[in-house]
Amino acid sequence: MIVGYKRFTAEEPFFAGHFPSYPVVPGVLLVECLAQCGGAGIAAQSDGAGSILFLATVEKAKFRRQIRPGDEVRLEVTTTRSSPAMIRQSGKAYVGDELAAEATWLCLRGSADSGA
Repeated sequence: MIVGYKRFTAEEPFFAGHFPSYPVVPGVLLVECLAQCGGAGIAAQSDGAGSILFLATVEKAKFRRQIRPGDEVRLEVTTTRSSPAMIRQSGKAYVGDELAAEATWLCLRGSADSGA
């Protein structure tokens, strides 16, 4: 399991428009946090050397709790399938012990050497 953390501060620029009087982390950014955490974990492992991951598909996402300024999110990501061409991962985001979001996605591998 890959674990990461992100604290959302009141200074995050997206809070100005989402929403001005009631700031909430946009769901798409939360899914991106999960995918970035998973990609960083793969890159840190030996099977990630020399490859770049490209988010290809978000297969499902569920949002169960709003994430507000000041919340620290714990990201837990599991690789469910891996091949030379792709990686499928699933992840959950928690605030404390409360499940805030969960998603499953697919990333394609590209070569860092060839630029593709």
